[in-house]
Amino acid sequence: MRFLRRRPAPASTASVSLARALSKLGYCSRTQAEKLVREGRVTVDGRSVRQVELRIDPQRARLTVDGQPVTAVRRIYLMLNKPRGMVTTASDPEGRQTVYACLEGKDLPHLAPVGRLDMASEGLLLMTNDTRWAQRILDPASGVDKTYHVQIDRVPDDAFMARLREGAVDGDEVLSIRSAALLRCGERNAWVEMVIDEGRNRQIRRIVEAAGAEVLRLVRVRIGELELGDLAKGAVRELAPEETTLPLAGYPVGKLRTNVA
Repeated sequence: MRFLRRRPAPASTASVSLARALSKLGYCSRTQAEKLVREGRVTVDGRSVRQVELRIDPQRARLTVDGQPVTAVRRIYLMLNKPRGMVTTASDPEGRQTVYACLEGKDLPHLAPVGRLDMASEGLLLMTNDTRWAQRILDPASGVDKTYHVQIDRVPDDAFMARLREGAVDGDEVLSIRSAALLRCGERNAWVEMVIDEGRNRQIRRIVEAAGAEVLRLVRVRIGELELGDLAKGAVRELAPEETTLPLAGYPVGKLRTNVA
């Protein structure tokens, strides 16, 4: 009698690192997950593991943290009106207030910001535990527009607006802009609407400075078809299901609700 040697099961194409698996399941951030693993507080299929980069299939592996099972949580999609002066991180070594202060007292799983707004900027910030959805919005290939209302320290003339629309070159970076339009003027300052489809560090501020002005306030009012509307400063609301489909290249476009409930 001849026995056939059993072939090893093929590796799952859905495997990710253990730290990423905890993050994808919405349990915590990847940085927090790495700390939990290194401290020996995570088990995989009943076995204690300290290897952050261990590859697992989060849909099949049994995970626990401190003896408690980790399961996928409901996908959450939030819109936040970020106040000026907050940083877009989970914690800050300098002790500054973070956007997570706006979520205190709410029964929510771990959420991560979709992109960033610097401390001096304000307005529309999305937060979610759906990493794939977030990546689609942040992917430059998606071409999702971000619209900002920018107060500058001068009354712009046609030449200034032309310089804005040209973008800027800062070192080896080319900073481009999709459009710029004058909204309203005061005696010494003005509000300008600027639209970009990429997210370079301090991009709007650098373009304005290159054109010869200073930014007094910077408010993000729209991402794709999602509008900030009259959502109060520091307030959050959950997106409706139809709002979670943004107009992305290669993906279906849903009709999005742009008023604020």
